[in-house]
Amino acid sequence: SGGNPRHLGRKQAGSGGRVAGLGHGGHRRAAVPHTSCSSVVHIGDSTSEGLISNNYLPDVRQQIPSQYRRVGVRHPIMEIAGGTSIVETLQGGQNAQVVASGLIHQGYRGCWVIALGTNDVADVYVGSRVTLAARIEKMMAIIGRQPVLWVNVKTLDASGPYAESNMVKWNQALVQACRQHPNMRVYNWAAAAQNRWFIPDGIHYYSDGYAARAHLIANALAEAFPRHGPPARSCVVSTRSLSIPVLGVAH
Repeated sequence: SGGNPRHLGRKQAGSGGRVAGLGHGGHRRAAVPHTSCSSVVHIGDSTSEGLISNNYLPDVRQQIPSQYRRVGVRHPIMEIAGGTSIVETLQGGQNAQVVASGLIHQGYRGCWVIALGTNDVADVYVGSRVTLAARIEKMMAIIGRQPVLWVNVKTLDASGPYAESNMVKWNQALVQACRQHPNMRVYNWAAAAQNRWFIPDGIHYYSDGYAARAHLIANALAEAFPRHGPPARSCVVSTRSLSIPVLGVAH
């Protein structure tokens, strides 16, 4: 089923410094933006596993369900499994289409965060005939008109299935898809992600990378679909990068 997904490395905390304005748990003391999304389904691959990992983020307040609640989400639903792609299915697993379809059939109506693409890019590289654009369309056809924030992708790999040059093509395909889907926004994670957050495989993150990723994805959701006012006018939603000390991990 295409490129082999890589596994999370050993728990390691990065050395990010404390940022002024960040309080206990990495929460901003100043007023935080809030989202109109009362419920959110987060579909992710192994680049999301650290967002809900007690090993990487021992303080649950820094994990992404708590971060979604910080911006006003009452019901965060996590659908995260290493190796997930939109089309290919690992033995014993489900692809993202099956996951999303199941939720829709159960009556789910709300917002979506889709943090996929890394494995899809690799699968296309090794020979899948389902194009990047077609993969995005398959998910959008299932989600329909519900608000959806796609988290774009970045690696530090210079060659092979997971090369950054391939990830750029996925990110471009996401922006192209926005033109057909007014309910779709793209969070430019690739611009916020700092190279020092990546573990040696060039794909996954140290603890401080996951702490920042959880915080910033939640912020981006509030930017994309704010509680007061219409969705963000631009397809691409950006946030400033930041450094968050990881609570409960020795530096």
